[in-house]
Amino acid sequence: MAEFTSYAHGTPCWVDITSPELDKSIEFYKGLFGWEAEATQPETGGYTMFKLKDKYVAAGSPPQEEGSRSYWTTYLASDDVDDTAKKIRDAGGTLFMDPFDVFDSGRMTVAQDPTGAVFGVWQANEHLGAQLANEHGTLLWNQCQTSDPDRAAAFYQAAFGHEIDEVDLGLGEPFRVLKVNGRGIAGVREPVSGDTPPHWSTVFAVADTDETVALAKELGGTVLMEPMDLPEIGRLAVLQDSAGAVFQVMQPFGDPPPPPS
Repeated sequence: MAEFTSYAHGTPCWVDITSPELDKSIEFYKGLFGWEAEATQPETGGYTMFKLKDKYVAAGSPPQEEGSRSYWTTYLASDDVDDTAKKIRDAGGTLFMDPFDVFDSGRMTVAQDPTGAVFGVWQANEHLGAQLANEHGTLLWNQCQTSDPDRAAAFYQAAFGHEIDEVDLGLGEPFRVLKVNGRGIAGVREPVSGDTPPHWSTVFAVADTDETVALAKELGGTVLMEPMDLPEIGRLAVLQDSAGAVFQVMQPFGDPPPPPS
């Protein structure tokens, strides 16, 4: 198993889904990935932890406002969320809230980069983030999809200290890779559809992309992009769950490298 006990500063470390139909979302991912759902204490407002092989892999919660859509949020690890919040502001980002403690689990904030993509920042205490990743049904990759990837990449470099590398994936525009300690940990690219608003997408590892897509359909999901091969990387598909949240699945070609710790 690909188990993790820490995440380096700037590395995607956690994802959670906000869903106005949380029960429906829970059943979808239980069926798709075999997750177990574990409710937390009542004061967390319905926050539900997802486990696989008895390890935390993601979470879900109902929205705080009526009429909210269903969506996944990516959290980037921070050694000091208060310092990161200042750097986010200085780099032209927006904070939706000042950093705050989440009981004994950690300290966090939610922000928006200058191009409009929303992400979370997590300083771990008792909850480090995903305890299991890079295998079927767990977090594999995250990427910021925006119409202004140059501006977005420069922002994350300023706010988190990421190194930037450009890779030709044969997709037209260069794929910008955010690196920590020399390892690629996230991507920045233009969205596949020009009318897609800026956002951070979540990519889950799967053993077989085509089988996962077929199962997602049976569970009430929608295929937004049919499986396609990315040479030397993996077989990718874009899905929408039964409650409307968009995510991606990928069957990696070869063993994916572990995130820096």
